[in-house]
Formats: sequence, structure tokens, C-alpha cells
Amino acid sequence: DQEEYLDNASLLDIADRVSAKIDNVRAQYVDETYGRSAQAGDGIFDLIENLKLYPEFGIPLFGDYMNTVTRGARLSKFYLRSAASGYGKSRTMAADAAYIACKEIFYDNTGWISTGDMHPTLFITTELTLDEVQTLFLCFLSGVNEEHILNGYYVKDEEERVMKAAQLIADAPLYVEELMDFSLQDVENIIKKNFREHDVKYVFLDYIHSSLKILEEISTKTKGMKLREDNVLFMLSNKMKNICNQYNIFIMSATQLSGDWRESETPDQQLLRGSKAIADKIDWGSHLLPVTQKDIDSLQDVINRGNYQVPDMKLSIYKNRRGKYKGVYLWCKADLGTCRITPMFTTRWDYSFMEMENVTISTDE
Repeated sequence: DQEEYLDNASLLDIADRVSAKIDNVRAQYVDETYGRSAQAGDGIFDLIENLKLYPEFGIPLFGDYMNTVTRGARLSKFYLRSAASGYGKSRTMAADAAYIACKEIFYDNTGWISTGDMHPTLFITTELTLDEVQTLFLCFLSGVNEEHILNGYYVKDEEERVMKAAQLIADAPLYVEELMDFSLQDVENIIKKNFREHDVKYVFLDYIHSSLKILEEISTKTKGMKLREDNVLFMLSNKMKNICNQYNIFIMSATQLSGDWRESETPDQQLLRGSKAIADKIDWGSHLLPVTQKDIDSLQDVINRGNYQVPDMKLSIYKNRRGKYKGVYLWCKADLGTCRITPMFTTRWDYSFMEMENVTISTDE
């Protein structure tokens, strides 16, 4: 039977059979594709004790209440913070990347303060060039409006602050990769390279969208089968979540929103442009949205009672694995010129006020 098979098989058949055996070994022993099997109680008492010592929190993200609703940037988790075009997707991700990787940030009322430990961080840009990303980092850390940096015109101590921010960035384990046209494999390779060479554990992908190279890659793998854009975007989201689990890293990304965000009273995954299935694989999902006149009218009692500033941006949280805060808005004051969005208070989607503790996370390596 073996001789007959060998005589009648083509070289391609033989090569495919050998490759399948090798892939099976790699999947089981290298990539661990088959996952882990256990009795449900294995290690369960150790788990309880470990959570006492190391609660389910990650390192801090930027902004009041953000660590309350996200539990910080947790390893093996995939976060999505989407927005309509021009509402701060890239800027908020650049802010969080710089906050995690750099050791100080400037505030007008306190001066330079520590952000905690510096953690190796990767920012993957699919639209912005390196210098465009660098000015975002500079304006965020220094608190100097990006317009002043771009014009080369500074007032008071702004230039000194920008120069110090530049030195903080130069000293930080903060890496940027430009990936203007990419495949699924390109994204994985870039993350693996930085994980291997720089021990990167925190990744920001700006942002999830289909590309010509992805379509060509999938067409080749499926032997010409055409897939809809929503399937392609779901595959990219699934790839990100698998990388999180395989390498025990944190990834945050974003998508564009559909035009329906203007009318939605429950801004959830239905607003994701291209594919709402992207949200199936994420651990935390939110939308950055502008504040409407209807919002301000509905919030008037809350604003007056708490003596808050009138918000100009809201963060709608619609998914939160291992977290209780979903179906809520964080009402924010935005300064996109410095990439800073500051939450002030919280309500449910029906505008009813919600008490929330402002959790502060301190890390000690």
C-alpha cells in the first residue's frame, strides 16, 4: 500500500503530507495551539491565594477613573477604544503608550511627576509617520499644545518642557513601527520581533482596518475564495487576541465608527464600522464620542449638583470582561492639542449619576 501510494502520489501530495506532520508537531509543542487541559479544580486554591497577593489589575492607564473601569492594562488582554474620524483614536493611544513607557509627565498645577516604572512598549502606526507620532508623545508628556511644537513657537517655559519630554522619550523603552500596508502575518511578526528583541509587553495598534495586503494574503490562503470585509476584520481581531494569549502581552487598538453613532442611545458594538464581530474577541470595548446638546440638557442636574465642568467628550463602555462597569459613560474634558482626555464623572447610558471610586494603581518591579 505504501509503495502504491508513493508511486501514484505527486511531489506536491508528498510535500503536503510531510508539511502537515511538521505543522502538527509545531502546533502541539511549539505554538501550543491545542491549549491546556485540566480538571476544573487544578490549582484553584493557589489561584485564590495568588489573587490576594496579586489582584486582577494591570499597570495604570492615563486618566481619572480609567483604571477603575479597565482594571489597568492587563497582560493577555485585548482592549478596543474606537471613535469617529478625528475624535482622538491615535492621540489617546499615543498618550497611553507614552504614559506606560516614560517615567515622568508635566501638569500645570504640580510640575513634573512620576508615572511609575518604565515598561517596554510598542506603538504600531498604520497611517501616521514617525515624526507625526513623535510630536504626539512630546505634546502629551510636556503639556504643550502640539500646534506650538509644529510651529516652533513657544511661550514661557514651553520649550524647556518639550526638550525634557524629548529626553524622557529618548531614554524610554518606547518603540515605533510604521506599517502602512500590512498583512496579518506582518502584524504578528512585528510584535514577535519587539517581544523578542525589546521584551515588549504592551502594544498599541493604530488601528484595525482592512488593507490590500491582508486581502491578498487571505485570498492566497483560501485559494481565491472571496471574504466580506466583516470576516476579514474579525480575523484580524481574532489574531490580536491569540497573540495576547500566546505571548502574555497587552494590546490596545481601535476602529472607525459607522455614521449611526449620532443617533444611538445605546452606543455598543453595533456602531463599529465594517464589522461588529470585532468586539467578539476583545476584553474591554469603548467608544469616544462627542457631547451633543441633548447630552448637556440631560446632564444639567448632575453637573449642577456636582459642580462639574460641562463635558465635551464622552467615553461609552459597552464590554468589560472581569469588570462590572459597562453600559456607562465617562464624561470627559478633552484637550486633543496635548492628547489628554480627562474623565470627570460617570453616568449610566440613561444619564443617571453613578458613584465610582477613582482607583489608583501603583507598581513596583
